[in-house]
Amino acid sequence: MSDDHDDWLICPLCDRPIPPALESRHHLIPKLKGGKHGPIAVLHTICHSKIHSVFTEAELARSYSTIEALRDHEEIAKFIRWIRKRPPEFRSRNTSKRGRRR
Repeated sequence: MSDDHDDWLICPLCDRPIPPALESRHHLIPKLKGGKHGPIAVLHTICHSKIHSVFTEAELARSYSTIEALRDHEEIAKFIRWIRKRPPEFRSRNTSKRGRRR
């Protein structure tokens, strides 16, 4: 296997390369809130999981339907600063399928 990451996508949330096995599609407007055919961002699975652990689908649809809005949120900004120090292949040891909800 090559160490060349040139063909890997870049996560728009954390700006790190995404290994193909860790790609996750995020509907910027949740499907249940009218975003079924809307814009999609390809993120790291850990970045995608973080978004859904912080926001409800209503919050995502109402106030956080862009990468810029997500990045501006204090908890997501803190997560981005933390995750950028990890390698692209980093995976959370947390096995929970769902994070806390507000």
